[in-house]
Amino acid sequence: MRKADLINQISEKTGIPKVDVLVSLETMFKEIKQSLIAGENIYIRGFGSFITKKRAAKIGRNIKKNIAVEIPEHYIPAFKPAKEFVQEVKNKKIEDTPISED
Repeated sequence: MRKADLINQISEKTGIPKVDVLVSLETMFKEIKQSLIAGENIYIRGFGSFITKKRAAKIGRNIKKNIAVEIPEHYIPAFKPAKEFVQEVKNKKIEDTPISED
């Protein structure tokens, strides 16, 4: 599912115009990004958490030049689904899943 498909489905199910759904969705994404950049985690009960994870410093390798490169510690965004969400996905029957031929 792409963002356009999500917007269409939300619009059909709620009756809200697609433009309004798009603005709301874009605003939600922007606020999530800004909160994570500021170091704030976001917790949505029953859905999951948007968090930042700290990656430790390590030594990497530049394959082309065959030299070691130090990678400093840094933070990355991550999503951790709620237990209820994970259970719903686990309990989904395999027969109900449509097979994509992309």
